[in-house]
Amino acid sequence: MKSDNYYMQLAIEEAKKAQIRGEVPVGSIIVSNDGKVSAKGHNLCEKLSDPTAHAELIAIRKLSKKLGSWRLDGSTLFSTLQPCLMCMGAIVNARISRLVYGTDDPEYEGTNYIYELEDIYPLVKKLSVTNNILQDDCALLLKSFFSEIRK
Repeated sequence: MKSDNYYMQLAIEEAKKAQIRGEVPVGSIIVSNDGKVSAKGHNLCEKLSDPTAHAELIAIRKLSKKLGSWRLDGSTLFSTLQPCLMCMGAIVNARISRLVYGTDDPEYEGTNYIYELEDIYPLVKKLSVTNNILQDDCALLLKSFFSEIRK
């Protein structure tokens, strides 16, 4: 299996696809136990006029459809940004085993709410979480996007 940095770089490439489309540049990939990239996704909220079309959900939907199952046990989801609460619910409900993300979401003001969820949603305890992988690269994508649209 390749390194977390390798897979995060692939997620960054997905995020760049979103940015080209005028979407918030967030990208996700799902990797199977054997290290193969099983699904990719990037934000499509604007294109689809769908507030749930986040990168993580796009990737989860693609893989679930491909496998004919919503249970994605043993897989790892890489996301350039800390998943929102909605996406965390989907990640946990899909039984994804590991979450790796690049940078914290500034909307959560530096708190890692994921660990606080363990008290109210026991399935979260089964999820292994790694953060700050290629953090500077992931954060720069978001900063440059938002500084450009605020000009």
